[in-house]
Amino acid sequence: MATITIRNLDEKIKRMLQVRAALNGRSMEAEARELLSELVQNPPENVALQGGLGTAIQKLFAPLGGVELEIPRRRKSHRSIPTFE
Repeated sequence: MATITIRNLDEKIKRMLQVRAALNGRSMEAEARELLSELVQNPPENVALQGGLGTAIQKLFAPLGGVELEIPRRRKSHRSIPTFE
């Protein structure tokens, strides 16, 4: 089993987790474990995890339409090619 440490957790969030754990009859650690497992195994419908970040961004902005960018021509460099002799 892996271990995780969460730093800089807002005190309000910690307190809410304590209350939720108590209501469910679990320790804070067990409650956090349950919440993380549930979220990762059943992500919200509005979270596009498949395909990576680029795909998620594309899905988010696709309804707004695309943009055609003009790709500038490459220009030749005036520098000489270095030799490593």
